[in-house]
Amino acid sequence: MRENVSDLLAFLAVARERSFTKAAAQLGVSQSALSHTIRGLEERLGVRLLTRTTRSVSPTAAGERLLRNVGPRFEEIETELAALNEMRAKPAGTIRISATEHAATTVLWPKLKKLLQEYSDIQLEILIEQSLTDIVAARYDAGVRLGEQIAKDMIAMRIGPEMRMAVVGAPAYFAKRPKPTHPQDLTDHNCLNLRLPTSGGLYSWEFAKGQRKMNVRVDGQLAFNNAGMILNAALEGFGLACLLEDFVHPAIKEGALVRVLSDWCPPFPGYHLYYPSRRQLTPAFALVVQALRYRGSGR
Repeated sequence: MRENVSDLLAFLAVARERSFTKAAAQLGVSQSALSHTIRGLEERLGVRLLTRTTRSVSPTAAGERLLRNVGPRFEEIETELAALNEMRAKPAGTIRISATEHAATTVLWPKLKKLLQEYSDIQLEILIEQSLTDIVAARYDAGVRLGEQIAKDMIAMRIGPEMRMAVVGAPAYFAKRPKPTHPQDLTDHNCLNLRLPTSGGLYSWEFAKGQRKMNVRVDGQLAFNNAGMILNAALEGFGLACLLEDFVHPAIKEGALVRVLSDWCPPFPGYHLYYPSRRQLTPAFALVVQALRYRGSGR
């Protein structure tokens, strides 16, 4: 079958060019080798395909039928292969990224929306997930998480600035309770707990100052698995919250929340894009990586 395909391509070249000389030059073979190929094809098919004279070559009736019916099919194949080659060189296709809602809204969307406007053939899926997803098993192209959460066998690239946590409470809350000055003081406060999506346990508030590090398991009346709900509860005076600094910054600036223990909340690695080290980058994915790369100064 493979031999027939190769020989059919040789026949089509001769039949279209009406010349062994031109067809041989087009195929990059000698005239004698091409003539031998055509004779072998005719012998296997049991029918003459070309009429040869000293001055010309023309298809027989059988040859004309083969040229008319088989030729267009090979042209379709060539067209499809050319299209695939163009797709390989042209940024196109679907990129699937797993991220938290905060990462998607503060980093991914601001950086990638311009790219999507420039490259209309790139399709983007951002899947919001709080848990640490196995991006290989789930068939994602990449994931976005904090740098300290990424597995060692992944390629990780920084896409955002360092981050800090902020402990905050509403003025109404502090009207009834003193402000904590040390993490241990939190044991006397009503704190809003975060239920972790991965382990199912409660988030232990992390603090550090100089060489001193401290984790505090806080207690309180409320627990949520969503940062937005924790923020709302804090704004309404139900307790203290420990949330990402940029998430609560607008409320602090407006005076709706008061920050405490800021000297105990040092910066930590921000968001990173990660993907399998064995992955061969497509043009579309390479553009996404380039667009997301963090270049400092909040970019």
